[in-house]
Amino acid sequence: MARRNDHVLSLLGAMAALVLFAAAGAAAQGCAPGNLQPGRSFERCADLPELGASLYWTYHPANGTADLAFRAPQSSSGWVAWGINTERPSSMAGSSVFVASLGGDGGSVSVLATYLESTSPALANGTLKLDVPVAPLAEYAAGAYTVYVTVALPGNSTQQNTVWQAGPLSAGQIAPHPIAGPNVQSTMVLDFLSGGKSTALPNFDVHRRSLRSFRG
Repeated sequence: MARRNDHVLSLLGAMAALVLFAAAGAAAQGCAPGNLQPGRSFERCADLPELGASLYWTYHPANGTADLAFRAPQSSSGWVAWGINTERPSSMAGSSVFVASLGGDGGSVSVLATYLESTSPALANGTLKLDVPVAPLAEYAAGAYTVYVTVALPGNSTQQNTVWQAGPLSAGQIAPHPIAGPNVQSTMVLDFLSGGKSTALPNFDVHRRSLRSFRG
C-alpha cells in the first residue's frame, strides 16, 4: 500500500512540474524571445505595460549586475529609451537612460547614454549615474529598436525604479516625446531578482514639463 502511495505521489509531482514548466514557457513566449539577436538569451522577461515594449534580463547576484535587452516598436524616424531613476519614482528627471535612434544615414543605430538632470536636460553623452561594465549597443529591425546593455544595479538593490519612453526625431535630432496617454505612464518598479513588478503612479506635472526633456 505504501509503495502504491509513493507511486501516486510521484505521478502527482511529475504532473505539477509539467504544469509549471508549461506556464513558464507560455510566459516566456509572451516576450517574443525570437526577436533578439542570435546567441543572446536571458533568464527573465516582462512585457512592459505601455508602449508595446519588452524587457529581458539576467541578474547576477555575485556582482549585482544585470544583462539587459530592451525592445520597443518604433518607426525609423523615431527613438526609444530605457533607464533607471536613481532619485525618484514616476519621473523621467533623475533617470539614467539609454536612447536608441537611427543615424542620419538611416542605417547605423546609435545609443546615447545620458543622465536627465532636469525636465530640460542637456543630453550629454556619458553622464550616467550608473556603472556600465559593458558598453551599450542597439539594433533596428522589423520595426523595433532593441538596446543591449549591462548595468550595475544602483545601491546593489534588486528593486529599481525603471522608466522607458519613445518619441520622434526632428532633422535627425531627438525631439520631445508626447505628453499624454502611454507616454506619461511608462514607469515601473521592477525587482530584478524575483521578477516582481508594480506600476508606479505617474507624476503628471513632471511629464507635462517633459515636453522639453528630449530636445536635441
